[in-house]
Amino acid sequence: MSEGLVSFIVAQTKVATAPLVPEIRLHLASEVTPLWHATEATLARDNLPPPYWAFAWPGGQALSRHVLDHPDSVRGRRVLDFAAGCGIGALAAIRAGATTVSAAEIDRVAAAAMTLNARLNKLTIEVVDHDLTGTVDDVARRWDVVLAGDVFYERPMAERVEPWLRDLARRGVRVLVADPGRAYVPKSGLAEIGRYTVPTSRDLEDREFRETVVYSLTG
Repeated sequence: MSEGLVSFIVAQTKVATAPLVPEIRLHLASEVTPLWHATEATLARDNLPPPYWAFAWPGGQALSRHVLDHPDSVRGRRVLDFAAGCGIGALAAIRAGATTVSAAEIDRVAAAAMTLNARLNKLTIEVVDHDLTGTVDDVARRWDVVLAGDVFYERPMAERVEPWLRDLARRGVRVLVADPGRAYVPKSGLAEIGRYTVPTSRDLEDREFRETVVYSLTG
């Protein structure tokens, strides 16, 4: 984790908590536009993707709340938080008693932010910074539970992630998905296990609250 990335994250965020998960402190953006502009200004130089890592999205919040309220879903198990963003799901899993927790993100700024957030909460997670969707057997051997919060927001992502998650479920991995009504959420094979009303910002969403459902995904 480079000093430059750390400085960028600290300069563009404030330590805060997500509305649904007050137990976990995070480096979060208090204003959307300045951070977006700051990231755009460095895109050409550093090839940074949009700063999705700086926000606790509804899916991540609902999944984290569910894990904290139902610790048996992860206690004593090896957990992977996929497309983890700020890492809130991974940190919730550790708090809930998971044996080991990994957080996967291909965005190197997100990976750095997750590391800082883990330190902030005095928790330990493994950061995985490469794409896992091309593998099934290795992932199924390494993890017992996969958390996937808000991953169906665009078609290319959904078309890549859904079959991979279903393959994992067929191999015995418990796959927990949280979705706030995105367009590309799967239409079948989802068993609802929780429902949460998540406060949101109109800077990020088209409403002030998102009804977000936590599902168990089948193969």
